[in-house]
Amino acid sequence: MPRTKVLWLNAAMGQKLPPFVRATLGAPSDMAAHFMECGALNTNLSLSPGGRLVITDDLLDGTVVDAAALSMAAIVARDGQVARAALIPLGVAASRMTGSERNKYERLFALIEDSAFAPQVRDSAEALLRAGFREARIRELAAELGGSVGPARARYRAFLDVIRQLTEGQISEVAFLDEFLDFTREVAGKLDFGIYAMCIDRLFVSEQIALSVKAAMLREVLTYPPLIRRELITTLLASPQAVPELRQLARTELTARLDPRQQTEIRLYTLLKRSWQARRPTSDSIAT
Repeated sequence: MPRTKVLWLNAAMGQKLPPFVRATLGAPSDMAAHFMECGALNTNLSLSPGGRLVITDDLLDGTVVDAAALSMAAIVARDGQVARAALIPLGVAASRMTGSERNKYERLFALIEDSAFAPQVRDSAEALLRAGFREARIRELAAELGGSVGPARARYRAFLDVIRQLTEGQISEVAFLDEFLDFTREVAGKLDFGIYAMCIDRLFVSEQIALSVKAAMLREVLTYPPLIRRELITTLLASPQAVPELRQLARTELTARLDPRQQTEIRLYTLLKRSWQARRPTSDSIAT
């Protein structure tokens, strides 16, 4: 692992920002520290411990406004769409700066280019830096992001109608599972992972979805890449709303499919999410 990433992770474990960012953008906020904790834990960003996952809208509509938190999101986000979205408000801020303040943002973007976990954001940071934070280049980046996320969002909304048809008995379970697989293939890598995860989470706990459908979805999720699988499965295992039969099936399948190290990792992340839930005073919501 590059030395710069090691420094960021060491800082995250201590709940501190690196000295450069403290000097550049001021004292860390709780959200910035939380994002760094997520990076150190090798998990997706969430708005708060135990809260919903961050989506691009949160970084573009002002939900996350702290510059240090935006910087952390750009560097440690595993979701490339989210990481690139964090660059846009930072780029807008940089375009309005002059002199020494502009130099600070140039150093920040150079650090993002060197250290970001998501390869897409490294390329975007380099392009904005090379363009001198021109507004036209920022708009291009926003358009590129929208062109990728927008169609996937539309496909997600269409899939919500398929879910409704299933709950109303208008389509069979087999037809629904075909739609689910098609939806997953079409949006893979194009939709905010937070939105996709929210969709899966709600299906797993819905009282209107048959256990047989949930079991088939579970087996599909178990074939996903390790980081995605871990995020989705640990949320299921930690959920008090999921029926015991589904949680037990998940544990059985994990024992059969994963090696002991992977099983231990799943158990630890499940315990972490349960502890986050215990600390969370209210539930988070999301507009779709």
